[in-house]
Amino acid sequence: MSDAEGEVRDALAQREAGEDESDGERARDPTKKRKGAAEEPSVESAATKQKKKKTKKSKKHKHGAGEDGSDGNGAGRAYTVSIAVPGSIIGNAQSPELKAYLAGQIARACAVFRVDEIVVFREAAKARDALQGNEQDFAGAKRTDPSIFLARILQYVETPQYLRKFLFPKHVDLKNAGLLNPLDAPHHMRIDDESEYREGVVLERKIKEGRGSVANCGMRREVHLDRAIQPSVRVTVQLEPDSQSRKKPKGTVVSPDDPRRNAGLYWGYRVRLAESISEIFTKSSFGEEYDLTIGTSERGDDVHDGSIALPKFKHVIVVFGGLDGLEAAVEADESLSLTGDDTRDLFDYYLNTCKCQGSRTIRTEEAILISMAALEPKIRAAQLQ
Repeated sequence: MSDAEGEVRDALAQREAGEDESDGERARDPTKKRKGAAEEPSVESAATKQKKKKTKKSKKHKHGAGEDGSDGNGAGRAYTVSIAVPGSIIGNAQSPELKAYLAGQIARACAVFRVDEIVVFREAAKARDALQGNEQDFAGAKRTDPSIFLARILQYVETPQYLRKFLFPKHVDLKNAGLLNPLDAPHHMRIDDESEYREGVVLERKIKEGRGSVANCGMRREVHLDRAIQPSVRVTVQLEPDSQSRKKPKGTVVSPDDPRRNAGLYWGYRVRLAESISEIFTKSSFGEEYDLTIGTSERGDDVHDGSIALPKFKHVIVVFGGLDGLEAAVEADESLSLTGDDTRDLFDYYLNTCKCQGSRTIRTEEAILISMAALEPKIRAAQLQ
């Protein structure tokens, strides 16, 4: 396993194990009062009252149904949505800046459509620096191949801003990270945001044995955890009520899936590397096989055909091809006994999500947006069965 692969895999392992503060402070709503703050009597003009009325409306909209990545009914979400993309699409970008921006576009598209896992796969069976070793081993090198580059950028963008300086050392792949648009996902908290869950990183503090550990969760005070965990590990923390107003906030380390399963919150995505297209289906981040697989191709069935309805599922994965389509990836996979013409047989559904395209080609980042927009209502409808 190369050093580059090790760095990315270590980052994934930390996620499984377990806005800089100044940015968050600038971004928070200045009209939001701290809990318990006393009201000050004042004489308000009609203009001031109208301004406050508008502010209240905007705050209500901000926290309305769907803004936290949920369905708006407060119920948990048991199912997961995964996508798979080839790392080779990064190699087609003409400059380091465009490579980074392309990765950022994919991250944004996945956050918008609440994708829980992104699998970056290699299209060629004998790709340079083929992946080896444990699935959870990810670490660093000065130069990396397209798949490693894409995986690293995806991880970086998904990580809340206040955690990045702890989890990502300086690396040439992150040189253009400043060009990336933020995800602004529900787990990217501002410093004074109140939430039952937060992402944190365990800090190196001298704690008496049996007293747990301490984490930076992007709040004004460090959070005391219920168990001892090694420093520099990313954790998902369930906070005790009123933690923001306490001198010593306390929290419990939980699974990264708990916010989704228990509260229906969208809590970011995991990143996984696959050596070939066949390995996409054999290793899942959720400990269970995908019970619904969807391939996308211009040779597929029209997704808008009224007869296409998805069955109820627990884990769905949507697979996208590169410049030469999924057929080329199947042809290159020596572990498959299929030809490119048999690619359809690899999936439960083989769909064309843009039947009447006006361009000869649809770029992968465009295909993700088009396909997920077409599939999202079908995915939700499947859960009502």
